[in-house]
Amino acid sequence: MKSRLVLTVAGATALVLALVGCGASGGSGAKAGPVKLEFQTGQAVDSAFLKTLTSVTKKYEAAHPNVTIDLVPATQTYEADMKVRLASGNVPDMWWTHGWSLLRYSKFLVPLQNEAWAKNFNPALAPAMKNSSGQFFAFPVDTDVAGIIYNKDVLAAAGVKASDIKTWDDFGRAAAKIKAAGIAPISSSGKAQGPAGNLADWIAAGAYSKSQLSTLKKGTWVDAPYTHVLDLIATWQKQGLFNPDYVSAAADDISRALATGKAAFAFGQNTTANDALQYNPKANLGYFPVPSLTGGSPYLIGGEMNAFGISKTSKNVPVAKSYIGFLAQPANATVLAKAAGSIPGLTNVKPDLGVLQSSYDSVVKPGKVPLVPYFDRVYLPNGMWNTMVTTADAVVTGGSSKVSSGVASMASDFATLSKQSQ
Repeated sequence: MKSRLVLTVAGATALVLALVGCGASGGSGAKAGPVKLEFQTGQAVDSAFLKTLTSVTKKYEAAHPNVTIDLVPATQTYEADMKVRLASGNVPDMWWTHGWSLLRYSKFLVPLQNEAWAKNFNPALAPAMKNSSGQFFAFPVDTDVAGIIYNKDVLAAAGVKASDIKTWDDFGRAAAKIKAAGIAPISSSGKAQGPAGNLADWIAAGAYSKSQLSTLKKGTWVDAPYTHVLDLIATWQKQGLFNPDYVSAAADDISRALATGKAAFAFGQNTTANDALQYNPKANLGYFPVPSLTGGSPYLIGGEMNAFGISKTSKNVPVAKSYIGFLAQPANATVLAKAAGSIPGLTNVKPDLGVLQSSYDSVVKPGKVPLVPYFDRVYLPNGMWNTMVTTADAVVTGGSSKVSSGVASMASDFATLSKQSQ
């Protein structure tokens, strides 16, 4: 097995890559070698997506004997790890851009709009991934469309219909019924660097008016809506709606709880549902639109998620392009998008969503539910994600007493990071 899963450690000394040979054209792969590419995948070591990526990568390596792709799983500090490596110049050949290929990483990446597969780039991703010149900097595995993931059997047993959840009050009543049935309504993780932030990100996307969002984009923080976001999370905490093991739970525990019927709802990308199938292949899962705090229509959240970019400083850009081209082939792109649980990022690939297909057909395909971007990616300056995670986590563990301090932290970091980005 040449595709090795290598665990990284934040702050570790630079990895030394044995990169020998000049590579080859984007269509044929390596002609001289050996060549080794380091690929920071951003995926948990036991995720369904990484397993699928590993399987597809083995096929590429079999056809290109001189090439080895090191598929590196994410640590709990992937964001921080990448910032350190980019700042130090110790840049991997490829990495998972997780929604930031344009705004955060484009200056480090090779433009890909002229690749053969680029003609099939999903235009729905253009606002998030293309610059004013039409350039984009990552191969989009999927077009991210996310809502609130739920276990259909758990809801049915509690007498709850997902289609009846239109407001956060509806959600609260449904959660109360589920809790009364002895099931944790919301599964999240305080151990992983992300799930708590998802709680805030999902809610905040529908907490601001258009004028308030415009104010944020102009660089001025608006307190009141975010106070409502954290107040809602604090209410759930007071009502005991989170999983009792929240503090110690890892990211895969969210999927496990959904799969085994120990939780009803999860706030996250659809890979959470696909990972759940590893614990229970018969898990009956779906997703529904996110309620709005402003009284508007429920919405879905979308944009770039699983996308791979190539470092412009890599010594083997042609080989990396060849590998990306292989991943973009319809047969390979289909299984990767399916593993991600979302519709493909290329228009010549047919959606195959497995357990989530019915949700897609009933919620997304009709086109009646608005798709809004991830709140932090569009309306907050670069670097605010960690603040969202820590402030939401503090409320989940500490309740309403942490709301005002959390909003103050958001305001302070927003001001500081906005100045830095100017």
